[in-house]
Amino acid sequence: MAVSEEAIFRSADMCLMQLYIPQEIAREMVYTVGQMGLVQFRDLNKKVNAFQRTFIDDLKRLDNVERQYRFFHKLLKKHGISLLEEVSEESGQLTLAPATGVIDDHAQNATLLEERLSQMEEASEQLELQKADLEQYRFLLQTGEQFFTRDAGSLSVEPAFQDPEAALAGLPESVSYVTGVVLTEKVGILEQILWRALRGNLYFRHLSLGETIYDSSRKERVRKSAFIVFSHGDLIIRRIKKIAESLDAHLYDVRETSEARSKQLQKVNQGLADLYTVLETTNTTLNSELYAVGRELYGWFQDISREKHVYETLNKFDFDQGRKTLIGEGWVPEDELGSLQAKLREVTQTLGVDVPSIIQLLETNRTPPTFHRVNKFTAGFQIICDCYGIPQYKEVNPGLPTVVTFPFMFAIMFGDIGHGIIMSLVALVMVLNESKLELLKRGEIFDMLYSGRYIVLLMGLFSVYTGSLYNDIFSRSLTFFSSGWEWPDHWQVGELVNANQVGTYPFGLDWKWHGSDNGLLFTNSYKMKLSILMGMAHMTYSYFFSLVNHLYYGSWIDIFGSFLPGLLFMQSIFGYLSVAVIYKWARDWVKDGKPAPSLLNMLINMFLAPGVIDDELYPHQAGVQVFLLLLALICIPWLLLAKPIYFTIKKRGSQASGDALEEHEALLNQQDEGENGNDQVPSGEENEEDDEEGEHEEAIGDLIIHQVIYTIEFCLNTVSHTASYLRLWALSLAHAQLSQVLWDMTISLAFGPTGTLGVFMVVFLFAVWFGLTCAVLVCMEGTSAMLHSLRLHWVESMSKFFVGEGIAYEPFQLLPQELE
Repeated sequence: MAVSEEAIFRSADMCLMQLYIPQEIAREMVYTVGQMGLVQFRDLNKKVNAFQRTFIDDLKRLDNVERQYRFFHKLLKKHGISLLEEVSEESGQLTLAPATGVIDDHAQNATLLEERLSQMEEASEQLELQKADLEQYRFLLQTGEQFFTRDAGSLSVEPAFQDPEAALAGLPESVSYVTGVVLTEKVGILEQILWRALRGNLYFRHLSLGETIYDSSRKERVRKSAFIVFSHGDLIIRRIKKIAESLDAHLYDVRETSEARSKQLQKVNQGLADLYTVLETTNTTLNSELYAVGRELYGWFQDISREKHVYETLNKFDFDQGRKTLIGEGWVPEDELGSLQAKLREVTQTLGVDVPSIIQLLETNRTPPTFHRVNKFTAGFQIICDCYGIPQYKEVNPGLPTVVTFPFMFAIMFGDIGHGIIMSLVALVMVLNESKLELLKRGEIFDMLYSGRYIVLLMGLFSVYTGSLYNDIFSRSLTFFSSGWEWPDHWQVGELVNANQVGTYPFGLDWKWHGSDNGLLFTNSYKMKLSILMGMAHMTYSYFFSLVNHLYYGSWIDIFGSFLPGLLFMQSIFGYLSVAVIYKWARDWVKDGKPAPSLLNMLINMFLAPGVIDDELYPHQAGVQVFLLLLALICIPWLLLAKPIYFTIKKRGSQASGDALEEHEALLNQQDEGENGNDQVPSGEENEEDDEEGEHEEAIGDLIIHQVIYTIEFCLNTVSHTASYLRLWALSLAHAQLSQVLWDMTISLAFGPTGTLGVFMVVFLFAVWFGLTCAVLVCMEGTSAMLHSLRLHWVESMSKFFVGEGIAYEPFQLLPQELE
């Protein structure tokens, strides 16, 4: 068995292969290739209309089956029945494609199930509507006594009749009425419209129904009210009915006398009793069917989705009518080619086909897709880089160094032992339980956290390390070692006291700095210089990746014309500043009896006053700085002119050799033309020569413009990118101060009171402090630090070497699909 290439520092070697498959086993072979997930097929039918491809009829049929399955899933959700998603254990063994008869059975069963479930659902819906209608009618009949008596209900408006008591006690023959049910929210609207339309010639009453009623238009249960309208004349009654129906009111016949209404109510109750029985039977049968479907639907859908994916891939193949063979082209990793061939031979033997599938390698100048092999640990870091851009084929992959630099840059800004432990524990729980969490349905936010669990774990562990260097745990300090400073024996409160140095603290910051008045000034200066050092280290090693790329591609002009002057320019300014920072830290200025010089003033004077040194940092400093400044100035025209001059000379050399060849060919042509009596040169050849010269001039002009832009951008970015790393200092300082403020405003207040009050304050304020620590300092501050670390990689680091513009490797792979 061939060993796979590591393919993480650079992308894997890819080859373009041509696959010849007999028509009778094409489906099974492509299914096997999809299970292996190795081939990224090219579409050989781009110019062919989608509806004219070979397997369009199969795709239409499978699309319809998918639509039916989604309908079944919608019914399951509607009736509250869960879908059983069986996740098969990964055995590593590839299986053959299901027989075509199985897919045909799926299609036939889906059609039969759709018809039956649709009929049952429609019947259930109609029964629900009849039930709602009869329940409304029943309530209206039950409230009839209140509508036709004097002392019940609430009057919305004053009656328009001269004798309302007579109207309620016994209706004259000239007075008619309309009864019905309408949405409670539309009662007021109905009343106002009727009042204006009939000019007050009506008597309106309404009562709210005691329970919600199913509404067919809204597909939900809503609150409704019963109403009755008294008025004169058949014409007005018809108008009332039209207005009420326009507001989606349901009108019912309610008799005037109690005896008649009692008979109507008995009839409605009998109808409801029969309806309840039929509806319960129908729903029971429907739910039984849906429970059976819910147990099998997920597997059915996976079979159909895989089948559809196979035919979509087959439509990318070229069909040889004469040989009855499908021809496909695709990219595959070179080290996986043997495994692919062996598996296809095995499937061919299993199917008992005499004609084998053939794989042929093709020579091509096409750019292969970029494929980096990742595992569950490195996948998250690779995604971070791929979000910025896909690396060019065979260029250095930024995802590999990001495994270390991303969490470490984060930890510089987030350095706290306590916060790092909390973050590490959360990530560790997800890592240890990843087999269980993998099977769960995760929300979008939790899925992002789970996908980056190893990133979070490393960020937490690195934060513990940097927090140990800062000697910071929840804004407190650790006293594992003896301090290198000690206070004088005699001092008074309010007196400015200078501590005496008695030694060197063995690891990280001395804990006595946390209680000093100038502790913030010290850590401020320390972290600011540290951020410059880390920035230069990060950018320098990133810049050397461009050298690795140039060496791999054999581009010596890029090494001499871009990398070398760029490196000298960057190191002569900010590399020199970094060396000066380390030298200043390493020298004992107290022992020398002189104040340490300001590096900021030194850097400013290096440009504004070359050769002038106010406070000397080291001997011969003026000469060194003048030399470095001249070197940086020389690098600017070097960057600007080296490549254009090189390509201009190269073009002239190629044109000279081409002119010599053309002169030799012209002599031969003249001899032939002299023999033929033709001494004229065709005008088309002159135009072609002019076009070639114009193209050369345009190419050189574009190169010069590009190099000018590159030079300006590089010089400016060297300054701005270095300053951008000061965010390491700023966020680290802000995180430490916010942690200190949170401690002082919460849990520190609980250490004063005693007794029951003291116990209560400790418990309560600890809960407040811990909750805010997790929510603000760990989650919000952690997210902020992570985004800043991401920016340092995308902009400051990757801009030094990253080419991008690669093509993502997206092989044909049969994966489980979500049923939505």
